[in-house]
Amino acid sequence: MSKRSIDISTSFSTIAYESLPESREIETLEVTVSQKDPTQKRITIRDEKEPYLPDDKLVEAVNLAIALGRPLLLQGEPGCGKTRLAYAVAYALGLPLEVSYIKSTSRAQDLLYTYDAVNRLYDAQLGAEGERSRDIRNYISLGPLGKAIARAQYGRRSVVLIDEIDKADLDFPNDLLWELDRLEFRVTEAPDIYYAVGDNPVLRPIVFVTHNEEKALPTAFLRRCIFHYVEFPPTQEDLQQVLATHQIPNQKLSKKAIEVLLELRKLDLSKRPGLSELLDWVGYLEAVKTPVEKLDELPYLGALLKQESDRQRAMEAFGKQ
Repeated sequence: MSKRSIDISTSFSTIAYESLPESREIETLEVTVSQKDPTQKRITIRDEKEPYLPDDKLVEAVNLAIALGRPLLLQGEPGCGKTRLAYAVAYALGLPLEVSYIKSTSRAQDLLYTYDAVNRLYDAQLGAEGERSRDIRNYISLGPLGKAIARAQYGRRSVVLIDEIDKADLDFPNDLLWELDRLEFRVTEAPDIYYAVGDNPVLRPIVFVTHNEEKALPTAFLRRCIFHYVEFPPTQEDLQQVLATHQIPNQKLSKKAIEVLLELRKLDLSKRPGLSELLDWVGYLEAVKTPVEKLDELPYLGALLKQESDRQRAMEAFGKQ
């Protein structure tokens, strides 16, 4: 195995991130296989800042992954903020973000490109569209990782999010590992179409992979990742800061909501409420102007607990039955 080039020229900093405006323009490169000159397809998009408060250990893991050119594997319970980290890093570094939401039918090759043979056959049977069917490029679409690799070939770095890898079948992680190691690909159906990142480490895509621990990942895949477990914020002060970052101004309501959430998380629940549930719940409580004293009655509990057995257990614990 050859030694990977280490790039310490790019880093993620929470101090720098917090100083950024609430929106900014990010230059990207729109790359499709049908373009004759992709370098002329530079466009500017306006992106919104992601409210995010990573701790020092998470920032360290991000910068280690960037430096080594390894994917950052983020584990943790659902709703603890794994997915949104990629959005925050892309915004902080001013880079375009490519996202792949993994499904049970996902294939590693789909992250590079897809070939629509059915539509090509259909167009070939039509009169006016028959000319279009002669060029195979019209039926090849680059996937999220494919766009990042192609963009790097033309001098622009990207962030790639591969979300919920444990939803895929057992072969997916090892197939993906091969593509992440090479960072190059040739379109089998059109061998003249070829993209590669090359030897420049500053153009390597910054890859985030999230994992909800629903199934184990292969050892070979784990060996080639930087790993970080995203903990649920442990203290009330930490959660209060998260809500403040998401612009929840009612401090009394936030404090009481956090107390209720932490009590619920102590119970033996099938699915403990996480940050996403807390944000939904507090946001609605504030919108409908719920009195703070009403929170002991567990109003709108469906925003926090998603199983009837958990709801029953919570109501019993709070003496509501």
